[in-house]
Amino acid sequence: MLDNYYRGPVMDSKELLKSAFAAYTQNLMRRGADRADLRLPALTGNHDTDWAAFAKVLGVGDSAALRAAITGMVAGLHDNHARWVRPTPSQEGGPTGTGIVGASAQQGGSQLDPAARPPMFITRVLPGSPAAKADIRAGDIIVKANGVPAFIGDTVNQSILDAFASGTVRLTLKRPTTGRTRIVELREGPITRQPPAVTSKKLAGGVTYVQLPGFYEGAADQVIAKLRDKPKVVVIDLRGNGGGSPREVTRLLGAFAHGKVTSYFCPLKGECAPNRTDDSVPLLGSRLIVLTDRGCASACEDFSAAVKDNGMGTLIGTRTAGAVSGPSEAYLLDDGSAVLLPRVRHLGPAREIIDTIGVPVDHYAPMTALDLATGRDPGVAKALALL
Repeated sequence: MLDNYYRGPVMDSKELLKSAFAAYTQNLMRRGADRADLRLPALTGNHDTDWAAFAKVLGVGDSAALRAAITGMVAGLHDNHARWVRPTPSQEGGPTGTGIVGASAQQGGSQLDPAARPPMFITRVLPGSPAAKADIRAGDIIVKANGVPAFIGDTVNQSILDAFASGTVRLTLKRPTTGRTRIVELREGPITRQPPAVTSKKLAGGVTYVQLPGFYEGAADQVIAKLRDKPKVVVIDLRGNGGGSPREVTRLLGAFAHGKVTSYFCPLKGECAPNRTDDSVPLLGSRLIVLTDRGCASACEDFSAAVKDNGMGTLIGTRTAGAVSGPSEAYLLDDGSAVLLPRVRHLGPAREIIDTIGVPVDHYAPMTALDLATGRDPGVAKALALL
């Protein structure tokens, strides 16, 4: 981390050790395994001395607590693109197969959007998942999870995520179309991972609607293939798009404009490197409208900011996630896990900071629980109204 993280060369390594030790001791306490002799050694600021003293105190260590220490150390960076990942990936959509509004891309999806407003509701249900089998539907409002309210006043309750991660969750749900409230117990079950795919459909007035779930490898060309007939207007739906490759961003932008700076990658010291539209892509000549929400993160925000700042199109929906600190690189650890760390910082085309702030939309059109439950789409409706 000190060698490869963006701020590593100027970081106080004592802060990393404090974050790691706090997480280590908290893990022991939760399991009733705290030790009377366990204290953080005096830290002098000398890297070699401090880290050797820290290692001596931990000794061989408790494996679960050591994993917590690594997680705590990385979390201490407060960077949404820095995380520790284990060899076994989590199942898509979580153990119950649901998505919830307000789930944030910040800190690797480990917290709810602090700007979330009531109500909390289900945004998607994976086919064949435990949630689908329990007849949970998109738009169902989460009143409580394991007896814990989704909101305390108007503030989202972050502990709701712990309930979903526990393997078994007891949900109190309200269906917006009927007002009926019921209690459903969901247990972890097998979920079939579906590969991401670009989908499209024709709308009225020469409009082509394209839904892009992520900027994965080949995504830009898949979108461009859907637009080979060069429609008058293109609506690209990026709601829930968690990001991906910056190269896919610049390639897709190249279909709508040439010669534009799309963002900057900035080192700790020295000149920022501009990213530019891929001008090898033929221009479509189509008017562009982009749908965004708080689930639009990372490369999705890179794309959205480039569209807005360069006057390439119109943004409709809600402000993006504000989770675009910089592209991560993976560093393999000796147990097969990896630490992901950004080496540079992302800035928008106007050299503005988007991380933690997000990209504002031109027209506010949020999706509600009732919209999802009844199949209405305020974003698409607003796009067509503008035309």
